[in-house]
Amino acid sequence: MNESAVHRTINGIWSIESARIIAALARMLRDVGLAEDMAQDALLIALERWPETGIPDNPGAWLMTTAKRRAIDHLRRNKLRDRKYEELGWESDRQQEPDWDAALDDPVGDDLLRLIFTTCHPVLSAEARVALTLRLLGGLTTDEIARAFLVPETTVAQRIVRAKRTLSAAQVPFELPPKDELPARLSSVLEVIYLMFNEGYAASSGGSWIRPTLCQEALRLGRILAEIAPDEPEVHGLAALMEIQSSRFRARVSSSGEPILLADQNRALWDHLLIRRGLAAINRAERLGRAFGPYLIQASIAACHARARTAAETDWIRISALYDALSQVAPSPVVELNRAVALSMAFGPEVGLEIVDALMNEPSLSGYHLLPSVRGDFLMKLGRRQEACSAFKYAASLSLNDKERELLLRRAADCAAE
Repeated sequence: MNESAVHRTINGIWSIESARIIAALARMLRDVGLAEDMAQDALLIALERWPETGIPDNPGAWLMTTAKRRAIDHLRRNKLRDRKYEELGWESDRQQEPDWDAALDDPVGDDLLRLIFTTCHPVLSAEARVALTLRLLGGLTTDEIARAFLVPETTVAQRIVRAKRTLSAAQVPFELPPKDELPARLSSVLEVIYLMFNEGYAASSGGSWIRPTLCQEALRLGRILAEIAPDEPEVHGLAALMEIQSSRFRARVSSSGEPILLADQNRALWDHLLIRRGLAAINRAERLGRAFGPYLIQASIAACHARARTAAETDWIRISALYDALSQVAPSPVVELNRAVALSMAFGPEVGLEIVDALMNEPSLSGYHLLPSVRGDFLMKLGRRQEACSAFKYAASLSLNDKERELLLRRAADCAAE
């Protein structure tokens, strides 16, 4: 394997392992920013050594051990600890040296969940909480986060830097919050997990349309949250949404990695165990007898698709009503765009086109490739093929995902050919 291939492999391993490594170091160091720095040091060592020595049999464990050794070296050199011993005087003689070997073998446990609640601490703004957690746990770049938020990349970078400094200055503990503080902290945590899942479900950039590992990690965290907060319907709603969406993975891409849209998917390939888990989670949320929030509404929309044996049997009238409800409890331009799709399927493309045309001047969607993509679909169905072709080409120019760009260009070509 040549050096460039090794580097690609290392980057792939890092995308899988980085969150766990940072979480483990944060527990040791009690400093999220420092933990990320130490983890990056381990990555650099791997990039230097592995092209010569070969990739270890267990690369994740190698990275974790190397990062922990860096953290231990830092703690040993920490002059603050020495000064503290001096201030304690005679008590310092009774201090026991930490068991550094045990620290190397300390299990990760639920460090990832602790890291989420740490980075979602109320000392940070809501925007900073989500951006920092996606960066550390999701392994997303600042550009990917910016696209998820529809804001400039520089804004996200500044939020992340300030968030790390704030957590360090406030000495936020690396722990799960007390039970009485849990509801207040949940909304940001749910948002983080949802955005992490979405980036895996439809990657905003790169050569692959999906990133299953990111979805699996988000789903795992969602399931854990459902266990520690069983009386929160939105937790069950998010878990249900991710279960049902995950059920489609085998049908979402072709053998060559090409995207397959929902209407064209082979539903026999859907994972019905995950669908049943999702429907059960919706039932648990409904039994709590409280008003539907945005995640439970979206889970209910996903359930409509899951219950339809074929695309033609989809209950678009109910889906349209659910999107109307979603636009009331969580209004946003993206929700309005999705509502336009539902209404077009229920009542005709001209209805959806009217809504989409009104969104064309929405500043937050100016670089959002799905807006012209949806518009192109409506125009194609209305027989306005030349306009549809232009819309698909424009959408392709905005997309940073290779596979999605290819799909949009094929759709543009299809419009021009007919």
